[in-house]
Amino acid sequence: MSEPNPYKSGEYEWGPGQQPGTPAYGYPHQPTIPAGVPVPPQHAPGPQLALGDITVVGDQIITPAGPMPLKGAAWNVMDMSRTEEKISTTGIVLAVVFFVFCFLGLLFLLMKEKKTTGFIQVTVTSGGRYHSTMIPATAPETLQWVMGQLNYARSLSI
Repeated sequence: MSEPNPYKSGEYEWGPGQQPGTPAYGYPHQPTIPAGVPVPPQHAPGPQLALGDITVVGDQIITPAGPMPLKGAAWNVMDMSRTEEKISTTGIVLAVVFFVFCFLGLLFLLMKEKKTTGFIQVTVTSGGRYHSTMIPATAPETLQWVMGQLNYARSLSI
């Protein structure tokens, strides 16, 4: 594109004037230093971990009670959830309906449903401060997820 504009007539050029060295089109515009090297984006690091209202950002633990140092923090977890298993209502209805057919309906009593209720308590102690949060347990796997996050937080605290 080094050839001159064939549609240029006179002194008027279509479009806004441009400074030499600036890109003509494109979003987002990335600033450059004088050598033309792109400047990396300058932004604060995002949260590395969030458990309830406890957030780990950089080298700090942010809680509603105030920030705590991440180094040397002690993390604990207590499972206060429970999972109940019972015969489903659908299974009972189908067992009664199909009971007439050679006791085949009794197999429907094997239909079970699980329900998890309760909370998982996560506590952190650091810099003379203590904070506790409760995470609702919605499934049996919630404890494993919290323990994975907590082990990651422990590895950051070393």
